[in-house]
Amino acid sequence: MSLKSSNKTDVNTTELVISIDAAAFEAAVEKEYQRQKKNIQIKGFRKGKVSRKLAEREFGEGAFYEGAINSLLGPEIDAAVKETNLVLVDRPNVEVTSIDKENGVELKAVCITKPEIEISDYKGIKAAKVVREITDEDIDKQIDIIRKKNARIVSVEDRAAQMDDEVTIDFEGFFGDEAFEGGKGEDHPLRLGSGQFIPGFEDQIVGHNIGDEFDVVVTFPEDYQMADYAGKEATFKTKLKAISYEELPEINDDLIKDATEFDTVDEYRNDIRAKLEEAATTQADSSFENDVMTAIIEKIDAPIPNCMYEQRIDSLMRSFEQQLRSQGMDLKLYFQYTGMDMDSFRETYRDRAEKEVKLRLALEKIAELENIEVSDEEINSSLADLAAANKVDVETMKRFIPLDDYVTDLKVQKAVEIVKESAVVDNSLAEKTDAE
Repeated sequence: MSLKSSNKTDVNTTELVISIDAAAFEAAVEKEYQRQKKNIQIKGFRKGKVSRKLAEREFGEGAFYEGAINSLLGPEIDAAVKETNLVLVDRPNVEVTSIDKENGVELKAVCITKPEIEISDYKGIKAAKVVREITDEDIDKQIDIIRKKNARIVSVEDRAAQMDDEVTIDFEGFFGDEAFEGGKGEDHPLRLGSGQFIPGFEDQIVGHNIGDEFDVVVTFPEDYQMADYAGKEATFKTKLKAISYEELPEINDDLIKDATEFDTVDEYRNDIRAKLEEAATTQADSSFENDVMTAIIEKIDAPIPNCMYEQRIDSLMRSFEQQLRSQGMDLKLYFQYTGMDMDSFRETYRDRAEKEVKLRLALEKIAELENIEVSDEEINSSLADLAAANKVDVETMKRFIPLDDYVTDLKVQKAVEIVKESAVVDNSLAEKTDAE
């Protein structure tokens, strides 16, 4: 291989011109002929017994060129990239510009390179860290969960339905005089006020008694997921068959003893408060870190190759697809439910992908500026945890992952800690946000 030239043709774009000498090309052509030989058949010759000269006369001199060049591309481009110290973020776009037996092959490879990032003032970033105060009302809401778990369902016979009642209904929906698909139900349980049905439906059940048969008239929302129904007025012929309500028990020491590991209401309330305060502190820390990282992202204004965003979107989509499969669903079915297509779905990830790519580039640059290193001991310790989680040994884990990328991940984690530790809490920023 001979690297004839390396020219930066645009931002994050470098064009390499590579020549492969005649001898190396001839060797690759011969190797390709030998690979295909067993399948070559010409009339008058047994399959696999056709000479290369005869095959080239029959099929053309370049019969084995494509395979030969393909076998050379990877190693030749890798060598050229290494020689020029380029860091690629996408597969090069390769064009064969000349090819013949006497002079070999010349290639042009257009390479998209990792952007050069500049960042400063990444230490001392100011952000708010407001820990939400836990109120008695917050604690009461948690206690209500215990009450609901131990609630008694009481049937109603002597009054009309009210909001928050649990009712049982039969219903059938009509557009005019014609019943529509999916609009019928029998013995359907419904908590009034839950918002389970079309807006206005549950309100029209309130005031009716068991045995009443009545019409519920509603209009489907304009953005209803079934386009044929969107914006249409529908009449549901409805029968109220049962009414009940949830009777919550009184909160006392006896209930707490039966339902929790605590002996008294005060002990349980104190435990709830401690856990909510811990969660509030964790939330404040997380919000603080997010604001600091957002500030880092906003410091990046270098042009980023679009392919990096697309690759990150691909990765996020693969993760989502895996999650869907674990739930017994796939993207095709998901699109049917949501009314989306592949293009619109990809766009939902674009903003997140752009932020994540910029943050990653910024943190890698900070790691470089801070001369962050990762020791073999740190690598092995981190890999040991990862290996244990995957139930394999460390050496096997090393074969499963790109080790260079993993080391970069560890450096990035250290860069995050440097930025976080130097950040400054300024709660006046939260006050400004509230005022806006």
